[in-house]
Amino acid sequence: MIRNFLEPAPNLDGKSILITGGTGSFGKAFVRTVLQRYKPARLVIFSRDELKQYEMNQELSDQEHPCLRYFIGDVRDQARLEMAMAGIEYVVHAAALKHVPIAEYNPFECVQTNIIGAENVVRAALNKGVRKIVALSTDKAANPINLYGASKLASDKIFIAANNIAGASGLRSSVVRYGNVMGSRGSVLPFFRKLVANKVDRIPITHPEMTRFWITLEQGINMVLSSFDLMNGGEIFVPKIPSMKVVDLANAIAPGIPHEIVGIRPGEKLHEVMVTGDDARMTVDLGDRYAILPAFRFWTKDEDVAGDLTRVPSNFNYSSDINDEWLDESGFNELVARTGI
Repeated sequence: MIRNFLEPAPNLDGKSILITGGTGSFGKAFVRTVLQRYKPARLVIFSRDELKQYEMNQELSDQEHPCLRYFIGDVRDQARLEMAMAGIEYVVHAAALKHVPIAEYNPFECVQTNIIGAENVVRAALNKGVRKIVALSTDKAANPINLYGASKLASDKIFIAANNIAGASGLRSSVVRYGNVMGSRGSVLPFFRKLVANKVDRIPITHPEMTRFWITLEQGINMVLSSFDLMNGGEIFVPKIPSMKVVDLANAIAPGIPHEIVGIRPGEKLHEVMVTGDDARMTVDLGDRYAILPAFRFWTKDEDVAGDLTRVPSNFNYSSDINDEWLDESGFNELVARTGI
């Protein structure tokens, strides 16, 4: 089943929104989606890359879309974040260092962006009266074995704790955690396609049994948007999405090309997890997604996330190798044809 995660749909007409990492794969797609569906008062694209902002402005001109603001800045700089957040109601935090080997080789930089940057976003939002934050996370934050995953786990904890810090000020903050994004920059999908275009005679595979969760950019954007209405603050929302073996993905993209097993890279898992067994005690089933509820809810007396809660079994574990939903080669090709990935 391919879910769209459209409900509940927020009304962002007349709202002021800021997205960090706004020139990345997610950020660009998010901005286009918001412009198509809503009429925001302001949509601030916050990122540190001047060239990417210039190129994005060629595609999405602030003259054609007067609500757009292109704001150069780094999440490491709290003062700059505060300038950008003046009058902002909703924040989407998508900025991060995400490449596992690069994070391992540059640990200080990873911590500065992913952890200190998260703290700066929260501090700036508190100081500027932001109403809601939705922060993007990753399946690698569940039982992390690499620095990227560990830094995103710390980031998740910061955004959850922001609700305690905010108290009666009104800021509410939640997290959306999902797996590999099909077609995003750095994804294995464009990597395999590039190899095919270069007419290689072997496709490198890390391990024949490796599995991953897969989500489309559109689904990820819908998850974030719908979470604005669903959240009470402190939840980690996890979409129900299919798993796929990496070998099946390679066969779908490069049929008939032999595989070369190259081994699992340092810091890489054989299978990914989005809800651990320990998290299951605080996890509820919301139909198209799960929600890991916060251990402390000092900021609200409302114990519900949305309506009646359905607890998952105590032995629940949402892992890519024991998922109930799978993509095979034909299912993947059907998804590509439907979405144009």
